[in-house]
Amino acid sequence: MTACTLAAKNSDSASKWVWSYVGPRGQRVWTAVLPFICVFVVAMGGGCASYSVPGQGVAMEAIGVSAKGDGDPAIAQSMAKQPMAKFPTGIAAVRIQSAGYHSDTVQTFGTGRFCVVTTRDVEKDEQIEQLMKMPLVSGVAPVNRLLLPEQLNSEMDLRQAAACLHADVLLVYTLDTAFQVQDKASPLTTITLGLSPTQKASVICTASAVLLDTHNGYVYGVAEATDRSSQIASAWTTDAAVDEARRRTESGAFAKLVGELEKTWGGVVRAHAAGQPTADVQ
Repeated sequence: MTACTLAAKNSDSASKWVWSYVGPRGQRVWTAVLPFICVFVVAMGGGCASYSVPGQGVAMEAIGVSAKGDGDPAIAQSMAKQPMAKFPTGIAAVRIQSAGYHSDTVQTFGTGRFCVVTTRDVEKDEQIEQLMKMPLVSGVAPVNRLLLPEQLNSEMDLRQAAACLHADVLLVYTLDTAFQVQDKASPLTTITLGLSPTQKASVICTASAVLLDTHNGYVYGVAEATDRSSQIASAWTTDAAVDEARRRTESGAFAKLVGELEKTWGGVVRAHAAGQPTADVQ
């Protein structure tokens, strides 16, 4: 058997690291390995020198976390809210978007911090029926512009509109869409004057919703869903292609959101409808 050891062997000038092993005839053979070790260390160091971590953690003190646990009046007010909806209950539904939102396929209403989309764009009839068929839901009604103030600044404005519909629960949802257009073959686009379908329009949409108590703003639950799509188009039809992909993606995101809302509503019914004399919890 060949025995190997790593040791320091003295030489005339200085000691160096060598690799020692016993040869087939019993003689000990020494081989210098210091140069190889140096090369390995330098190579590894060079590979790590260009890498940086994405970022550092956050000190809890930086976001106000304190061992004292000082109470906050705003937090205390939110925690003090209690659900007041009676089941079965009606749901008022409203879609909101950022101020100044514009699309050729929808109409909006209101100024201020946000606006309300007053026309159905990506919502389909079968998806609204899904919401109406949820347990202990007596009906789903859209919030009409006639019930809204011109200036929209808080959820109180929306809850007041829901109160006019005598809906104990308010469903507020919004669609956050982003897109980009990538040219997969720039030279071909130049040669064909933009007629060749070489551009890829990628769209991602996240639909978010919250269920609020109309009476006091108590949050019953939240839901969220995301959908993605892409479409190949030419430079001359990019706008139309992107808008088509947007509507298709937003419709897909809303469909997934309805599925998530069904799950959330099931939890709401189990937690808050049990024990009410008129509620038949399944």
